[in-house]
This record gives sequence, C-alpha cells and structure tokens, in this order.
Amino acid sequence: MPLKIINQYEKGVLFSLGKFKGLRDPGLNTYVPILQKIVKIDIRVKTVDIPKQEVMTRDNVPVKINAVIYFKIIDPEKAVLNVRDVIYATSKYGQLALRNVVGQTTLDELLSERQQIADQLRNIVDEATDPWGVDVTMIELQDIELPETMKRTMAKQAEAERERRAVIINSEGEVIAAENIAQAAKTLYATPGALHLRTLHSVNDLSSDRSQTIVYAIPIEILRVLERLGDMLEKENKRRKVK
Repeated sequence: MPLKIINQYEKGVLFSLGKFKGLRDPGLNTYVPILQKIVKIDIRVKTVDIPKQEVMTRDNVPVKINAVIYFKIIDPEKAVLNVRDVIYATSKYGQLALRNVVGQTTLDELLSERQQIADQLRNIVDEATDPWGVDVTMIELQDIELPETMKRTMAKQAEAERERRAVIINSEGEVIAAENIAQAAKTLYATPGALHLRTLHSVNDLSSDRSQTIVYAIPIEILRVLERLGDMLEKENKRRKVK
C-alpha cells in the first residue's frame, strides 16, 4: 500500500471517492490509490503581497499604496473545501479591503495613524477569511506614495514650520539674554565692588592675549571726576562766549 509522508509543518486532508474523510497528522500515512487522495496543507505563517494600487482618500487625494498580509491556515478542512486557492483569494480580498479602508480615511489620518489603519484592515480581512480556515496575524502597510504636487506642498509646509520654530527659539533666547543683562547691570550698579571685580577680570582676559595691545585699567571714580571736569570746562567756555 502506498505511503504519503506528511512533514511536521503540514497537515493532510484525506479524500475517499471524492469525499472528505478526515485529517492526517505528520509522519507516514497510507492510502488506497485511485480511491483515495491526500492533499497536504502547509500550516506555517505565509506572506502574500497586496500589489501597489492607486486609491483616492476621503479628502480626494490620490495615493499609491501597497501592503503585506501575514497569515496561516488553522483549519485545513475549510482551506480545501471552501475555497479553491486560499492564498490567491486572501490576496485579492486584502486588495479590495485596502481600497475600501483607505477610501474612508483622510490623508492626514493615513500618514499619522498608519498602525491603527493596518490593525483595522487586519480585523476586516481576518473576519472575511475565517470561513476559509485562515488566521490573519498581521497586515503591514508598506509604501505610501503621494503625488509630486502634494510632496512639494508638504515640503513647503514643513519648511515654514521649521522657520517658525526657529524664530520662536531665537526670540525666547533674546528675551532671556536681555533679562540677564538687566539683572547684571542692576547688580553692578548696586555693588561697586562687583564692578571693580568685573573690570579686573576683563583686564586679566585681555592680558592673556599675545597681541601688542596695551590696556590701562582706570578706576571708575577717576572717570567720573574727569567727566565732571569736562562739564565744568564746557560751561566756562560757554560763559566766555557770552561775554
């Protein structure tokens, strides 16, 4: 009697005189030629491509999109008796479901909620293929191709958003710098010793420079005296001109 080897990752579907007689497990299985037949079904996870197709979104933007379906056969009897080619049928239904789901979705939702849309699509295809003994484990959206005009528009929007953020950051930095300068000026004015210390630090920084520049540190009191003398001389000159 002939033997049929069924691998560990397969299940056998036995037909006798054209009628379903049961499933056969991995290993050696006997059958009667002509009267019986064993159809082997691979129960491993499979992938099938949903080819790229152009779909109109709910807000009337044409996009080209493709996907991949991950599924496995959990009921070999249904996979053989209820559908002629389970892989082809799953692919075609996935293609139809993708078109319907994207058609009910806006472009923003399609780009920002990619995983949620893929999960929704998986649930739809899984429910529809259940009579075929199929378990859809995952659907992955792959490429979403936008029209060139839409790409340019989105690029301009992104550039404008980057410029807006840069302006905000610069303005915030200027406000903080102005506040720091005002606080420093207030501190130096209230504490003369701090002003002298800042002057000494500046002189020290300049002295480390190897250039030929000579720097003289003049106390602020002397500058104020010179300023008052200048005012007095200016007044004296005006008085003489009047005479």
